[in-house]
Amino acid sequence: MKTIFEKIRDGEIPADVIHRDEHCFVFRDISPQAPVHVLIVPNKVIPRIGEAETGDQAILGHLLLTAAKIAADLGLAESGFRVVINNGTHGGETVPHLHVHLLGGRQLTWPPG
Repeated sequence: MKTIFEKIRDGEIPADVIHRDEHCFVFRDISPQAPVHVLIVPNKVIPRIGEAETGDQAILGHLLLTAAKIAADLGLAESGFRVVINNGTHGGETVPHLHVHLLGGRQLTWPPG
């Protein structure tokens, strides 16, 4: 069974996709937790960061570099932004498909909750 992210990737569910390349796609979160809240999702299904393998190293690096590029494109580079990866139920994971949250556009507090 496909995850919601696979369905977005495959065009089966609409999303506000702002970036797509051969390794990942980026879209605006439908329940934003900050003025800017996008998800960076690998095309390859990796259930969670805790299940990534050595062979996934390049895609993991690509996700972080894409986060920095998108942050700059959205005007967050100077003021700052946060990158979050949830893992497991207690980590806040709700979709078993690795994804990176990019949040910004306001002062973010710590600890995040």
